Amino acid sequence: MTEEQEEEVRRVLDALDQVEAMEDPVARARAVAQLLKDQPKRNKRLKELRDETVRGLREEGLSLRRIAAEVQVSLGTVQDILRGHTGTWSSRPRKKEAADAGDEGDRDE
Repeated sequence: MTEEQEEEVRRVLDALDQVEAMEDPVARARAVAQLLKDQPKRNKRLKELRDETVRGLREEGLSLRRIAAEVQVSLGTVQDILRGHTGTWSSRPRKKEAADAGDEGDRDE
């Protein structure tokens, strides 16, 4: 990330810290409620942006480890994105199901 981009991320995190530090508990609770209400939609959009970038980097020929380093996520996250496992842990196929589907041994690097 560029210095400018890092600063933008810091501004967002600082704004969230300011909400947590609000002295009026009712105003703070209202602000938190508003954030929590919006967060699921925002999380979905942010994950889509990240996943799109991961797939694009893979199409460019980057290794899974390089993608993980560039995007600053784990290798497992990159693998999950590329396999289409974008849900929660509970929605992942169990080992037997994965073996039946031919997933075992399907590792890059």
